[in-house]
Amino acid sequence: MPFRPMMLRDSKVFARCDDNGELEAVSGRVEIRYRKGAGKAYQAGVRNLSPIAGSTIEADESFPTESPDTASASATTKKRTAKSSASKKSSRGPVDHPENAIIAYGDGACSGNPGPAGLGVVVMMDGKRFELSEYLGQGTNNIAELTAMLRVAEKCAGQKVPVHAYTDSSYSIGVLTQGWKAKANQELVATVKAALCAVPEIHLHYVKGHAGIELNERADELAREAVQNRASRAWQVI
Repeated sequence: MPFRPMMLRDSKVFARCDDNGELEAVSGRVEIRYRKGAGKAYQAGVRNLSPIAGSTIEADESFPTESPDTASASATTKKRTAKSSASKKSSRGPVDHPENAIIAYGDGACSGNPGPAGLGVVVMMDGKRFELSEYLGQGTNNIAELTAMLRVAEKCAGQKVPVHAYTDSSYSIGVLTQGWKAKANQELVATVKAALCAVPEIHLHYVKGHAGIELNERADELAREAVQNRASRAWQVI
């Protein structure tokens, strides 16, 4: 997601927002960077931020992903705790994983926020590629992103091999694995967490959006297709 220039007291900062410029706040706080190109992320209270007249949204590509929400995190269960690992390049994703692992990418899209929403999911499993494009009706971007992770968990429920699921939603990573308090969507967050617990070994990873990662770009395309067509396509083997 992009960043929006804002004033934090007497300092200009860049606050994470959606494509429409609405701040992506969780429990009244939003991720900020103090300058373009800065990898270190901080949190600021929304009430302490004020808009800058005439400013434009800055692309996510202008900011490195060395922030707290970019470490890959495992979904917690009653017997497992969240953990993180540094990102490493591999042929199937930014993080190294076993050859028998299931690889999944989920993304959400919304025309307006709220507005018509949809999701896209790509799952590489058993040597096959499964794709889902689902229209959700009226919703928000965060609802679409969370529901994409729900569909991943449902697809992989009971699998006895490692599952590595990728999302470019820092919000989803935060509320699902990092203890962020969900002010909205509490019931949905609880549902997703329960579904993740039905997967014996699942690891959730943040991945930078629109960075040329093939399966993430495809998930985004499937989500946008659902919104544009106001229609769903059930799981298909590609």
